Amino acid sequence: MRAIHIPRLDGPHAAELVEVDEPTAPDGQDWVVIDVHAAGVAFPDALQSRGLYQHKAELPYIPGAEVAGVVRSAPADAHVQAGDRVAALTMLTGAMAEVVALPADRVFKLPDNVSFEAGAGILFNDLTVHCALRTRGRLASGETVLVHGAAGGIGTSTLRLAPAFGARRTIAVVSSEAKADVARDAGATHVVLADGFKDAVRELMDGRGVDVVVDPVGGDRFTDSLRTLNPGGRLLVVGFTGGDIPTVKVNRLLLNNVDAVGVGWGAWAGTHPGYLAEQWAELEPLLASGAVSAPEPVVYPLERAADAIASLEERTATGKVVVTVR
Repeated sequence: MRAIHIPRLDGPHAAELVEVDEPTAPDGQDWVVIDVHAAGVAFPDALQSRGLYQHKAELPYIPGAEVAGVVRSAPADAHVQAGDRVAALTMLTGAMAEVVALPADRVFKLPDNVSFEAGAGILFNDLTVHCALRTRGRLASGETVLVHGAAGGIGTSTLRLAPAFGARRTIAVVSSEAKADVARDAGATHVVLADGFKDAVRELMDGRGVDVVVDPVGGDRFTDSLRTLNPGGRLLVVGFTGGDIPTVKVNRLLLNNVDAVGVGWGAWAGTHPGYLAEQWAELEPLLASGAVSAPEPVVYPLERAADAIASLEERTATGKVVVTVR
């Protein structure tokens, strides 16, 4: 089969298209085999390509954490069967290939109204945001959500999902006017530029703050994000695409009665059996009914996987990025 290999830790442009054997399930295990049509690209792919992610893959490895495609075969007792359209999680590696083999609990039926390209861009971001807003962030009906990096994958996912989970307003923080258009298209109620966002938000909110901040960026905006919260507000730490991991003086949390909350979706799912299925049971009906729109990803052919991964490292990507496999 065709697949993308990362043979050395020189960054995204080390990615190369190769022919490799199809994967097989571990001995004694009956896994779901999927013919992959599209694979998602996420920020950890860029970090892994330089050996900077917390989980190290053995070289050479196939990048990618999520796929969409058609089931080739499945165990008799599985919830999917041959011919089903599905989205699935490889979790960290293995997605950018023509075939994957996965345990059934990481495979989910894809609604008929969601394309393979969109399906490959749903799970990693939407399940992370579901974990952030529903599980860790305790989003309540009528609250206001601010999201940094709003034109990126996590950002646009937050803008799509937050209203369905009860948010009354969504405020998108972006670095340029071009990215502002992406955030508006994703459903942002308001858009502000990153430079001076704290004061802009206070003006928008008539002197008040917001209830939840979703931060996949980190860096030097962290303290101003805390200052932007209402009493009882929650700053959700999702990632550090800005490069720098911020620190916080915890007296800020005490004095203003606010929370800084870690959102490690993968770690949470790994320690809470059945959590992925619970998440999909909430998300799938929203997608199937059209209450939440599917993402409209930026699509690259498999041959340009290196460029797709690099677009995240270089912060030129807007929305979700996927590669088509067949």
